[in-house]
Parts: sequence; structure tokens; C-alpha cells
Amino acid sequence: MGDCSRRKQGLYLFLFLCLPGALCVSIHYSVPEEKKGGSLVANVLEDLKLGIGELSVRRAQVISKSAKQFFHLDTHSGNLLINDKIDREALCGQTDPCLLLSQIVLENPLELYSIVMKIEDVNDNTPNFSKNKFELEIPENVPTNTQFPLESAQDEDLGKNNIENYTLSPNEHFQLSVESNMDGSKYVDLVLVKPLDREKERYFELTLKAVDGGVPQRTGTARINVNVLDNNDNFPQFTQLEYKIKLKENSPQDTLVSKVKATDLDFGSNAQITYSLHRVPEKIHHLFHLNEITGEITVLGHIDYEEETNYDMNIRATDGGGLSGHCKVLVEIEDVNDNAPDVSIISSTNTIQEDSPLDTVVALFSTTDQDSGDNGRTVCSVEVNLPFVLKPTVDNYYQLVIQSPLDREKVAEYNITITAIDRGSPRLTSTRIINVQILDVNDNPPLFEKSSFEMQIQENNIPGLLIGSVHAADLDTERNAKVTYSLLPGKIVDGPVASYISVNSETGNLYALRSLDYEEIKNFNVTVRATDGGSPPLSSEVIVEFVVTDENDNAPFFLYPLQNSTSPCSELVPKSAEAGYLVTKVIAVDGDSGQNSWLSYELLKATDPGLFSIGAQNGEVRTRRPLNERDTSKQRLMIVVRDNGLPPQTSTVMLNVLPVDGFSEPYMKAVEVSNQEHEEDGTLTLSLVICLAAVSFVFLVCIVSFIVIKIYKKDPRGSFIAAPPHFPPARPDIPENCTDFQSGSLSRSYHYDVCLTGGSLSSEFRFLRPLIPVFSVGDPNIPVNHRMPSCSQDIPDDLESRKSMEQVREKGMFF
Repeated sequence: MGDCSRRKQGLYLFLFLCLPGALCVSIHYSVPEEKKGGSLVANVLEDLKLGIGELSVRRAQVISKSAKQFFHLDTHSGNLLINDKIDREALCGQTDPCLLLSQIVLENPLELYSIVMKIEDVNDNTPNFSKNKFELEIPENVPTNTQFPLESAQDEDLGKNNIENYTLSPNEHFQLSVESNMDGSKYVDLVLVKPLDREKERYFELTLKAVDGGVPQRTGTARINVNVLDNNDNFPQFTQLEYKIKLKENSPQDTLVSKVKATDLDFGSNAQITYSLHRVPEKIHHLFHLNEITGEITVLGHIDYEEETNYDMNIRATDGGGLSGHCKVLVEIEDVNDNAPDVSIISSTNTIQEDSPLDTVVALFSTTDQDSGDNGRTVCSVEVNLPFVLKPTVDNYYQLVIQSPLDREKVAEYNITITAIDRGSPRLTSTRIINVQILDVNDNPPLFEKSSFEMQIQENNIPGLLIGSVHAADLDTERNAKVTYSLLPGKIVDGPVASYISVNSETGNLYALRSLDYEEIKNFNVTVRATDGGSPPLSSEVIVEFVVTDENDNAPFFLYPLQNSTSPCSELVPKSAEAGYLVTKVIAVDGDSGQNSWLSYELLKATDPGLFSIGAQNGEVRTRRPLNERDTSKQRLMIVVRDNGLPPQTSTVMLNVLPVDGFSEPYMKAVEVSNQEHEEDGTLTLSLVICLAAVSFVFLVCIVSFIVIKIYKKDPRGSFIAAPPHFPPARPDIPENCTDFQSGSLSRSYHYDVCLTGGSLSSEFRFLRPLIPVFSVGDPNIPVNHRMPSCSQDIPDDLESRKSMEQVREKGMFF
């Protein structure tokens, strides 16, 4: 029965593979069993009509319908090779022919070739009896020519390699009768040729030998012990000659399959019946159990429909006298859905670019189910809402393809679960996960954090100062996400952008390349470009606005009275002026902005401090009281203007106020007084220059004398060349407007400017230098903030400055 079921299964599978449209070509090969692994079966290139190397290019694979792969294909040479030795008997049993079905799968394009491999039998099995010894009890009254069925030997080989004949050891009473079944198998009976006489001979020991027809010839032996009994003339009789039973696979152990019943008309021990399996394959003894007393047949082993669909059993009933009867039990196995579908990945791609076109094949796989009918029909599916879809091809093959565009920035990796479900009851499922990594392409430009940037920088900054930073992010990865920064060409005022601002290409830090002046430029824009490292590169731009903030770096400048005038300004006031009389209005400006340009006025010094006042905000000089005869004819005012910066900057200006009765004679007298003062100032200046020249000359003579003495000491002969000293004839010009006419720490005779270096308190000093030239207010080429104050501003009038000047004078720094 096992051989028949396998033969049917092989035939069904063969017909299924040969259905129209399932496969293009069917190729037949044969190979003897027991060949060692690596043996060549055939070269498939000629049969497939392919060239050398085409198998490798098209990723050819050999796929077996069985769980074990018996063959493999060398894709370089086209040789079909054996993986391991093949045991035909273990594979097909008694099924003839023994066929192994495989497929060669080619990709690009997909082609399937069916390979039918016939496994040829070799004589590798010895005939084998189920027992080494058989016991027969034969009544003495048995007539001659009575046949006693014997246990046939089993030989798993086929054809001529199977059992060819039986022989019996020589004796007078028994011979063998060998006959063939319709399937070619042989059975043997022991034939009585001479009547038995228990009184003469009650025991026979015979040897049964089974011989196959293979080369070399193999034999198997068994002993037959014959006990001669007294008369027993009734044979056991079964109620049915054939029992047909249906049994579901996976039935648990001890499940009742059937119960056979036989009766015997004899009496006593001759009527006692025992049941046994007769002439059945060895596997029947492992799958079923027959109770020899009750005749119940129960499940002993695992019943699997996928291994065998039906079983035939011969049951023998033997009475106590040795007579027996026979019946047949046919067990048909019913399939249950006990095998989940199997998903086999043939080829897959673990990485795919995000710009891959639609219908790109990601994976190729197939499904199988060992069950039959609806239990073996499968349907595959993948998760919804994925950019992938399954496309069925032929013979349960599927392609996993792209159905919608991919975007790595949204999803960088997919774990695609393939679910295979059969149509059995209950339905069984199996899953397979395919991991797909999405590779990045440069499809995202760098994006700045803001649409525009605004940065502040204080004027008078040091070159190389870090102003701020811009940052752009790229959603791509690795090289495609590496961002570099650069400045676009442009102009700021009259110069290129690159001369004002630089950007770090790696970090996006922005640096000032030069010191900026708020009074020249208050704001400017630059454009920064961010470029990624992709191919082709993508970029984006952003505008960065730089706002220059003001610093209190400009001192106030007097427009009236003119700060850089060579002589103090004089104002006339009637002696009859009352308190609050407007003498004049002082006007000053500041080049800074904001609170740095808020100005306040203050009367720093005055000939008569209680006579005049100045408005802190408007600069109006007014009388505080009426003038009287005791007031001097010339009032000198020192006015200071201070801005609101931190620290504040100041400027001073001198103002002469002349009280007059009228604007004719008194005014002329004031002019004469002024001219006399100028003459006196010129005489004082000339005297000061002469003194300084004399002191310088003495100093140079001392230096030259000192050098001569040093040289003379080194030369004992006293020979040296003395060069006449050269005295610089030049002397500085002393401007006339550097005199402070008020009571201060310096008298009228100190008409010079002291210039000290940072380390001058140690040993260094400089002689008088010309003062900074006086700029005219009306000069359009000189900015307001660069117009220098008059020298009178440089003379300290506060107590602390006076002390510093006195200390310097004591150290000999003034000449």
C-alpha cells in the first residue's frame, strides 16, 4: 500500500508541474543511488540552451520540491552535482520509478525549468525475513499437497535486484511453492508432499533461503520449525474477508482503528484463536498494534498523511491446532490541516535607493504547503500602508515590488512581514520578515534655521571678532548632509563683502575682518550660501543683516564759539544788564548717536563764578545778577560740554565776556587789550624757545663729553677722532592759544604740550612737539568727530590732574 501511495503522489506532482504555462521546459535525467556527494549528474547548459556564464548572471538556482536539497548547480560550469548520497529505498520505498522533481529558476527574465530526476536502483539491500525463526504446527492428518503460507522475505530493492527465488533445505515431506503477485512480488508456501506420521517423526527443522537476482547476488535465511499435531480439521474463519477503515492523520496513540473477528468450529485448544499481522512491511508494525487476543487494531505511531495516504494490512487468525484464516484491512488516511505554509526567499535586496523607480523588484519568493486540497492552497499578503506590493507569478511564486515612491527622510528602514495563509480549517499561517534599508540620495537642500538673521556688532571692534553663527540642517545623511558655508559676492559701502566679513565654511561662524565705524556705516547685509556635499550639490541662501551699534568714541565739538579758533571768542554785554540777561548761546554737536549724543553744558571756570550761569541743556549763557562797578572789565569763562556716554566724553571752550556801556569806545579798548595780550604771549613764546634751545645744547654737550671720555679711557695712547656735535636747529612752533588766563596750576609762561609714552615715568621723555593743527569748522573734508579741540583743553584744571603734573615736573619731565 505504501508503494502505491508514493507512486500516485509522484504522478500527481509530475502532472501538476507539466500543466500548460507552469514551466517552459521539462528535462529528464537519471542517476543511480548511493553515488557519493559531488558526483556529476549532467551539464544543463546544452539542455537549457544557455551560454557559459549566463547561469551566474541570471542567478540560477535549483529548488527541490522536497525539504532536502539533493542536488546543486554550479552556475559557472553548468554542472548539476549531487549534494549527498541518495538512498532510493529511504526516498521512494517500493515506488517505481523513483522520481525527484526539482526546478531551475532563472531571473531577468523569470524562467522555470522542471527537472525530473530518476533514481535508479542498485542491489544494496539483502533479503530479510521479519523473524529468524518461524514455528509451524501441522496436524498429522493434513492431506498431501496442503500448502502452508510462509513469511516472505523483504528486499527493498526493485526489479531484478529484488527477491528472485526461494529454496528449502532437503527433506522428504515438504517442498516450496513460489508464486508471483501482480505487482511482481513473490510469496512462498510450504507444501506437504508426503503424509505426516507423528508417531514416526513429530518435529522438523527446515532452512528457508531467499535469493535476489542482483549482481552480486544477496541471500537471506530463516529457520522453520514444524511441530506435528494431532487432528484439527477446522480452520478459523473471519466474519469479513476485507475491512475498509478511514483514519484521520495525527490520531493520538491507542486510537481504535478497527476490530477483526474470526471463529473456529473445533473444540478446546483447537478452537483458541490468536491474531497476528501477516505479510506486512516493517513500518506497519511501528504504526499499528494488533491485540493478538481481541483482534483490536490501535494506533501505535505517528500517522502522517504527507508520508502515506493509505495502508494495507493482512491479518492472520490461527487456532490452537495450527490452522489459520486470513483477512485484509484497508486503512485510508484522511488529511487534516496540520502543516503551515512555508515561505522560501529565493532572492532579495537588502538595500535600495530612495529614488528607485516603481515596480522595482525587491524580493522573489515562493510558498509551499505539504497538505492537500484546500489545506494546501495558500495566499500571500503584506502589510497595508507600505510602499510595497506583492505580484504573483507562476507556480506560487511572488515578486515584492515598489508600488509608491520612497522617501528615506520619512522612513529609512522597512521590516516587511510576508504572511502566507492556507484555506484549510482551521487556517494556518506563517510569516517571513524581509528587512530593506533605504539608501539616501541627495534630494534635500540645506535649510537654515531662520528665513533671515540679524546680528549686532559694536563699532571699533577688533578685527577677527566672532559676531555670530548661522546654521543650516540637511535631512540627507553622510556626505549628502555635510554642509559648507560661503559668502556670495557683494559690496558694502565701496568695498567687497569679503573685506568686511568672513564665514567659517565648516561651522558657519561669522567674523568681522576690520574695525567698523558707526559714523561711516550703520548697517549692511550679506548673503550666506549653504551647500551640501551631494552630487549634484544642493544649496540654499539666507540674508544676514548686521547692525552696527554706536560706541561713545566721539567727543562733543563746539560749533559756537568755534572750538579750534586761534583766539578765544569775545562777547559784549551791557553793564546795565539785569539778572537773566542772555549773553550768548553755546552750540555743540556730537558725532555719536542715541544717549551718546545727549549733551549737557557746565560752566567749569569763570573770573567771577557768581556772575554768569549756563543752561545745562540749551547752552544759554545768562547773567545771574546785575553787573556793578567792582566787576572786572573782562570776564573769562571756561565752558565744558559733556555727552551721556559711558564713559562720558567732554570738550571745553574759552569765552571772553566784555561788560561795556556802549558798543564803540569800550569795544575798541577791549580789542587793544587783546592785541597787547597777544604781543605778550608772543614774547613769552620766544623766551621759552630760547630757554629750551639752550638746555638742549647743554644736554648735547654733556653727552658728547661723556662719549669722548669713555673712548679716551679705552685708548691709552689718547688717540681718537672727535667729531663736532651736530645740534638740531629746529625747534617746535608754539601756538598762541595754549595759554590759560585763569588761576590754575600752570602760569602764563607754560605754553607747551607734554607728550608722554606708556613707560616714560621710568627713563624716557620727549621734547616739545608741535601741537595738532587746528581744523576749521568750515572745512568740508574733515568730519565733525575728527576736529581736534584747542590746546586749552589739554591743560588740566582739576586738583587731581594738577597733582599729576606736579609729580611729572618733579621727575624732570618738563623743560
